[in-house]
Amino acid sequence: QVQLVESGGGLVQAGQSLRLACAASGSIAASINAMGWFRQAPGKPREWVATITTGGSTNYADSVKGRFTISRDSANNTVFLQMNSLKAEDTSVYYCQALAGPYSLVSWGQGTQVTVSS
Repeated sequence: QVQLVESGGGLVQAGQSLRLACAASGSIAASINAMGWFRQAPGKPREWVATITTGGSTNYADSVKGRFTISRDSANNTVFLQMNSLKAEDTSVYYCQALAGPYSLVSWGQGTQVTVSS
C-alpha cells in the first residue's frame, strides 16, 4: 500500500498561483508507476487533472493545459502540481493518486482544498 499526503491548498484570487505537493510513503512506494492529480468540485464527479509517469511523461486535461504543470522529485517520492492563472472554476478538492506495483494498485490521498475567488 502507498500512503499519500497532500499539502499546499488554500484560498487565492483569480489569476494567482498555487503549488500542491503530494508525498508518497509505504511498503511499495518504491514501485510507483505513475502519480497524478484529480479534483472534485461540490456536486460534481471527480475529474482527472494531470499525470506523470516514472519515465517523466506528462499528460493534462484540456481544461488545465498551459496553466498547470505536474512534476516530480523521484528521490523523495513527491509529486507537485504548479497551478498558474487560476480561475474560479478551478475551485475543488484536489486529490493525489498513485499507481504502484505490478498490478498498478491505486492509492488516494485525503485531498486538499483549493478555492479561487473571482
